[in-house]
Amino acid sequence: MTQVDVTRARLLGAVPHGFLGRRGGVSEGVLAGLNVGLGSEDEPAVVSENRRRAAEAVLPGAALTTVYQVHSPDVVIADHAWPDADRPHADALVTNRPGLLLGIVTADCVPVLFADAAAGVVGAAHAGWKGAIAGVTDNSIAAMESLGADRSRIVAAIGPCIARASYEVSDAFVKTFDDADPANERFFTAGRAGHHQFDIEAYVVARLAAAAITQVEALGLDTYADADRFYSYRRSCHRGEPGYGRQISLIGLPG
Repeated sequence: MTQVDVTRARLLGAVPHGFLGRRGGVSEGVLAGLNVGLGSEDEPAVVSENRRRAAEAVLPGAALTTVYQVHSPDVVIADHAWPDADRPHADALVTNRPGLLLGIVTADCVPVLFADAAAGVVGAAHAGWKGAIAGVTDNSIAAMESLGADRSRIVAAIGPCIARASYEVSDAFVKTFDDADPANERFFTAGRAGHHQFDIEAYVVARLAAAAITQVEALGLDTYADADRFYSYRRSCHRGEPGYGRQISLIGLPG
């Protein structure tokens, strides 16, 4: 059995966490590996087993809880693990409850894990471009503060996501970011006619810095370029595949 692939961030230290890839699961076909997507074209029992393996690889015995992600800036405070069918619609969650393991699923979007170890508060955010520009990371920080965290102590780590070299966008897409803030021009480089390459990882880093998060670690892992290790929505589309898997990023507090 292939071992679950867990990448950890130096800044998060001893806080139980991990950015997982596609290795170590039981899904087959184009979804082969550790597909944890409840909305994917995969057998529910297979996804459930993959999610169990993922949780055990990061914080054995913890209760995994996730949200129904909708590319929003919305954050919820988790005080228990919701049944999968009752997941709140949001794109980030925070907690100060020991024994809870927060999970965010991605397939090119930016996963961000947060921790204030001194306060015992952690968070996880799914920052697709819509959520990122609307402030999902800012809202995650504010929600952590409501539980007693201090942003001067909060550290953040950014896991596997699509890289600039792999993320081609249109002129209209660039205009959305330019209209929000002309300084966003620095996250785009010229590509083929009418197109640009977007560095969404750098954009999220900048949003965190603007929110006074002084310790940020970006792992620089490109989901699109590494098919053996990560799922990628865009790569699956380009290949004409019938579906795509999702990987999970996890953080929690020991029980």
